[in-house]
Amino acid sequence: MGSAIGHSLDVYYRDAARTARMDRLNACFVRPGDLVFDVGAHVGDRTASFRRLGAKVITLEPQPHVFRALRLIHGRDAQVTLRPEAVGDAMGEIALHLNTSNPTVSTASAELIEAADDTREWAGQVWDRTIRVPVVTLDHLIATHGTPAFIKIDVEGHEAAVLAGLSTPVKALSFEVTTIQRAVAFACLSRLTELGAYEFNLSLGEEHALRHTDWISAEAMTTVIAQLPNAANSGDVYGRLPDGVCGK
Repeated sequence: MGSAIGHSLDVYYRDAARTARMDRLNACFVRPGDLVFDVGAHVGDRTASFRRLGAKVITLEPQPHVFRALRLIHGRDAQVTLRPEAVGDAMGEIALHLNTSNPTVSTASAELIEAADDTREWAGQVWDRTIRVPVVTLDHLIATHGTPAFIKIDVEGHEAAVLAGLSTPVKALSFEVTTIQRAVAFACLSRLTELGAYEFNLSLGEEHALRHTDWISAEAMTTVIAQLPNAANSGDVYGRLPDGVCGK
């Protein structure tokens, strides 16, 4: 696990061009003094980006070994609150399936593991340990810490459950999409349209750049995701309320 976390630190912290792209995109949504939730933080590179932009960050990561790395990186920052929890649709506990060779794809979704079987883009991934971890909801986090300006959600197939625990709209957010579980993204889009008049955009892989000049409807984004080639593998869908963030 230690060498796998070291690899994650190399990937997510030592690519200056990627970091610059990430900061530019995050700056569309985050201003100095904003509150941000980083759900599924892994080694905290997004938390680091939000902090460079002057935000206060509530950072959640349920993997114990990864959380220890987070404490080393961000534990002395008074503007970062670290919580060793998963986020879901109800308070309690959940089974977390660990991929000790590649902890970035550890997941609370048994469905993702099933979908990954015999998929070329996920070949060789093995979830070799299961632990129980505490779960909180976005509603609980809002009640505890306040309403965030932005929520980043990257929880490997568990995104729809995270959004099911949100009952009030927030100004902007992102959630991961994978081509092996497009239905999860469709469920997230449906949930967000229930919460507010969201419009959407997409960033694929590690581009950290929005693909659409004009923001689009949930229906249009559903079509975009359905038409992605399997080789696209993953990306982030961004949602915003039409109130002035990211170029409007």
